[in-house]
Amino acid sequence: MKILVTGGCGFIGSNLVRMLVKEKGESVVNLDKLTYAGNAESIFDLNGNPNYEFEQVDLCHVEALNEIFSKHQPDAVMHLAAESHVDRSIDGPGEFIQTNIVGTFNLLQVALGYWRELEGVRKEAFRFVHVSTDEVYGSLDADASGFSETTSYDPHSPYSASKAASDHLARAWADTYRLPVMVTNCSNNYGPFQFPEKLIPVVILKCLRRDSIPVYGKGENIRDWLYVQDHAEALYCVLTSGSIGETYNIGGNNERQNIELVRFVCKLMDELFPSEQPYSELITFVTDRPGHDMRYAINSTKIRDKLGWEPKEDFESGFRKTVMWYLENQNWMDRILSGDYKLERIGTGNKSD
Repeated sequence: MKILVTGGCGFIGSNLVRMLVKEKGESVVNLDKLTYAGNAESIFDLNGNPNYEFEQVDLCHVEALNEIFSKHQPDAVMHLAAESHVDRSIDGPGEFIQTNIVGTFNLLQVALGYWRELEGVRKEAFRFVHVSTDEVYGSLDADASGFSETTSYDPHSPYSASKAASDHLARAWADTYRLPVMVTNCSNNYGPFQFPEKLIPVVILKCLRRDSIPVYGKGENIRDWLYVQDHAEALYCVLTSGSIGETYNIGGNNERQNIELVRFVCKLMDELFPSEQPYSELITFVTDRPGHDMRYAINSTKIRDKLGWEPKEDFESGFRKTVMWYLENQNWMDRILSGDYKLERIGTGNKSD
């Protein structure tokens, strides 16, 4: 297949693109706007690979999207491009509306026009995988077993609201226009090449700098953690074996309170990068962010039973691999931190665009 991947220079996207090309033998066209979180260095090892092409395109530019489809004639679309950081959405929701809602609408429209012109086997085989988040479901009750594919949407942040809207658009284009769409909703990802504004790389960087490690509220919020390469495998499984019109929830079966996770990462840092004092002494509790959901967890029964996918990494193995990767790739982080991003606190709700 020739697969058009949007957001292929981002965290999940770069891991997915690398897997598709190097492990699955697929041909990939990586479409990325290269915003602050889209880092071409995250995919540098594919430069020159005959099965990899890059196009710098904004999803809000319809003419450019039409040209990409006409030029590359993809067999499938995997749509990951999105503004994804909750704290940034609180301070600047406008970008999230444009990229996540308008951008998804544009991509669906262009893909629909392209698909309608296909014939025979190519038209029958075409697929559009829309990749989303568990945050669209809102906060999960303490005694609930996990979000399922039929859980009602209840987004609480500008980010999750914009992703919920994009999910509804994708399903509407499937139902109304018969575009062969499949939707996935995943739990919190972690692993190599994650932009250092997210929790795990923040903790590692703060440890390296001997800075205070900020934990929102009392650290009691619970998340289900999914190793990014397990997620990439699940997405490929959906693309190749999923049923048109279906939704698949993808989770890591690794629920932890934030404070428990932070302490575990500190423990790994004590072992792998020893310091005079335990890194856990750097933990500081800070004012919680507005609209902070208490618990997310995914019920992955459907994708396990229907498609045979399960995560390979457990809590210990996945986070050990992650910490080791960041310690071995500090130059990658240093180059990001030499720019505009300085690890400062955002998302307090004191401003909006």
